[in-house]
Amino acid sequence: MSIQQDNIKKLVERRANAKLGGGEKRIEAQHQKGKYTARERIAKLLDEGSFEEFDMFVQHRCTNFGMEKQHFDGDGVVTGCGTIGGRMVYVFAQDFTVSGGSLSKTMSEKICKVMDMAVRNGAPCIGINDSGGARIQEGIDSLAGFGEIFERNILASGVVPQISGIFGPCAGGAVYSPALTDFTLMVKDTSYMFLTGPAVVKSVTGEDVDQENLGGASVHATKSGVAHFAAQNEDEAIATIKELLSYIPQNNLEEAPVVPTNDPISRVEDSLNEIIPDNPNKAYDMYKVIGAIVDNGKFFEVHKSFAKNIIVGFAHMNGRSVGIVANQPQMLAGVLDINASRKASRFVRFCDAFNIPLVTLVDVPGFLPGTQQEYGAIITNGAKLLYAYGEATVPKVTVTLRKSYGGAHIVMSCKQLRGDINYAWPSAQIAVMGADGAVNILYAKDLKSTEDPAEKAAIRAAKKDEYEELFNNPYRAAEKGYIDDVIEPRNTRFRVIRALEQLAGKRQNVPAKKHDNLPL
Repeated sequence: MSIQQDNIKKLVERRANAKLGGGEKRIEAQHQKGKYTARERIAKLLDEGSFEEFDMFVQHRCTNFGMEKQHFDGDGVVTGCGTIGGRMVYVFAQDFTVSGGSLSKTMSEKICKVMDMAVRNGAPCIGINDSGGARIQEGIDSLAGFGEIFERNILASGVVPQISGIFGPCAGGAVYSPALTDFTLMVKDTSYMFLTGPAVVKSVTGEDVDQENLGGASVHATKSGVAHFAAQNEDEAIATIKELLSYIPQNNLEEAPVVPTNDPISRVEDSLNEIIPDNPNKAYDMYKVIGAIVDNGKFFEVHKSFAKNIIVGFAHMNGRSVGIVANQPQMLAGVLDINASRKASRFVRFCDAFNIPLVTLVDVPGFLPGTQQEYGAIITNGAKLLYAYGEATVPKVTVTLRKSYGGAHIVMSCKQLRGDINYAWPSAQIAVMGADGAVNILYAKDLKSTEDPAEKAAIRAAKKDEYEELFNNPYRAAEKGYIDDVIEPRNTRFRVIRALEQLAGKRQNVPAKKHDNLPL
């Protein structure tokens, strides 16, 4: 065998060994937990044969605590690029079979390299987290590595989409990288996120809680809102990432891919003419409205299980991606509260950063009252949503279906927040407040003028009708130009798509500044 052939043989053997990570036994242990390995996850995520790996032979440089005696090529993370649906992405997947996926300085350097390449080449960056946290043997070097990753998350924000998949443990400082990215997915029963684990919680606060109830997928998808998606298993999580990418562009200078559709622009939906109940206090399902106006009824929801009183997600309208924000009357009557405001404002800002038009469907009676909301800073959190809409320069089309009262009317992409096209259904009630509350204030003297219950009820009914005729309808706003048109509900799809086509070339300048100061 020639020297060249011997060198090639050694290369092939070393590559094969590197692909085994921590070895067959640890791979089997990963499988027994119902988890794929880092390489298996990448293979399932990317188009077949498209993966180009970087830094396969990188090894840690630690010489303390016996670490110098054990080295693995790749050092606990697999990095590289490939395609999903033919579109370039950069990926890194932590390898739990090597030192529990703990972060070393060299691991951080590998991750930072692909993040830098993603920004430089204008492609999404996907991170799959499965790590025991900082590699304690490396001390401050490991912490410095986390800091380098976080800084790149910050610099890449709004430049390329960043997606985090939590496919195993993610604890301590490691949680901040996913928190800085645009979307976070978790896998039920096998992934968790928390700053301090159950043992520390027990010792400090006395609370007795397990990992799942402290930071599992269900907790973060329903209570904290940290997770945008909670998948039943890793296959579902990978499929979710792929579907999410189909709605968003490669970077902030491009638009999302157009998806050909056979759903006619002019399709009318007669059911929408009947969907608003006669009783203004009766609920209806906003999902039915969304399904009726988007292409083929397909809606990709974000934060499905968190703050259900508002709905956010992606859809296509005439083949083009749109971000949809809609109040949900079936949950808390569609009021805005702290969590709904946070959820919607984050989504609006993502869409604005990546050139995705916003379609807002409004049926909001106001902000949720109470000491819990006020003490929790509903003022500041509501201001986040107001700020997000006012700041956004993408095309904004708003349709008011029913209630739009007070400050909540302003917050939900009104004309004064630079809403481009604002429509209303004939059932819209656009006013400072509902008729009952307005009558109590405006006609208090009339109501106090008699003690007779029947007479008082008659006065109330007459004044309520008077108020609704004067204010509680879409026409007063339309007369002043705050509503561009009052439309027939069944034509909503056609009118929204025509508005989006009109706004396709929109350009809007903003004052020069270093950066804004979002109310946080």
